[in-house]
Amino acid sequence: MKLVVLGIVGAAFVAAAAVSLQAQADPGVLWAYARSSPSKPGDKAAPQAAPNRNLRANEDPQEQTRPRTVEGSTAKYSLVDVRDGHNVIDWFPGDHPAMPAIIKNGPASLGETARGCGSCHLPNGKGRPENAPPAGQPAAYTIQQLRDYRDGKRNSADVRKPNVPTMAALARAMSEEEMRQAAEYFAAMKWTPWIRVVEADLIPEMHLEEGNMFIMAGKTPTDKLAGRIVEAPVDEFQANGVRNPRSGWVAYVPVGSLARGKALVTTGGGKTVACAPCHGADLMGAADLPGIAGRSPSYMMRQLWDMKVGARNGLYAPIMKPVVDNLSADELRDVVAYLASVAPPTPSPTSSR
Repeated sequence: MKLVVLGIVGAAFVAAAAVSLQAQADPGVLWAYARSSPSKPGDKAAPQAAPNRNLRANEDPQEQTRPRTVEGSTAKYSLVDVRDGHNVIDWFPGDHPAMPAIIKNGPASLGETARGCGSCHLPNGKGRPENAPPAGQPAAYTIQQLRDYRDGKRNSADVRKPNVPTMAALARAMSEEEMRQAAEYFAAMKWTPWIRVVEADLIPEMHLEEGNMFIMAGKTPTDKLAGRIVEAPVDEFQANGVRNPRSGWVAYVPVGSLARGKALVTTGGGKTVACAPCHGADLMGAADLPGIAGRSPSYMMRQLWDMKVGARNGLYAPIMKPVVDNLSADELRDVVAYLASVAPPTPSPTSSR
């Protein structure tokens, strides 16, 4: 029996190692994880620090406590308020339903150390390139993802990704009722355009915040895109400084990727299956399967790659694994480039989602 157990443990270790090696063997996926180089043996991610209202030693205290405003909002928040993930700020409360406690303050069981869902995914649920955009997704789908995180079934091919242990810890702390409230809150919102997709060979100079996102450091196209997708905030201060949920993103994609991606998405291109039969004719989701139109290409690429290499093993992974198995990193990049460019249909006032 001891040998059998050791064999099982050894097989699991080998499988995990294979996932890590395969994930990092292809440099074509590093951009999706906001990394400039592969991980090294021993690398791992810890959950992100608990929210706090501490002043930052490298910034002027008066600047951190000065009330700020954003265009179109009557609210005023300081940078301390903006950074307090336990009390999520809300520049535009009229843009979404009233935030329940789980969205604004996080799991009750964690007390003041909890991070509200809206701190990362934003009150409008549109998220950012480093995390998920749950707005408009079926409630059943979001609940299942939270359970997958809780049960250790949804991991990252890049072991340095801090969002995964953070989400796992939050999911373990959430009650089933809190999961339901969060999922129904995000499901109640329509998905509307958020990302502008631009085909390019050259892009503006970019600064990479390792493990987080690309930030535009210039305006003149000088950097080679070199087969990547580079997704960056249109206005860095609005997106990061004051976390304005109306300030969108631009995604630079390789020239020709939209046409190639469209062929794969709509017909399978002889290598896979079309997306519409499962994700809906408009790619906005169907039943308890997610919408994939107009969403972050960085996020979508990570999910496809994580399933391809076996890092993501939740309920829906066995369905998706055969879909992505025969696609290369470049082909998956083309798929998500095209999907990000698909404009969501204009919401109808009478539509349910």
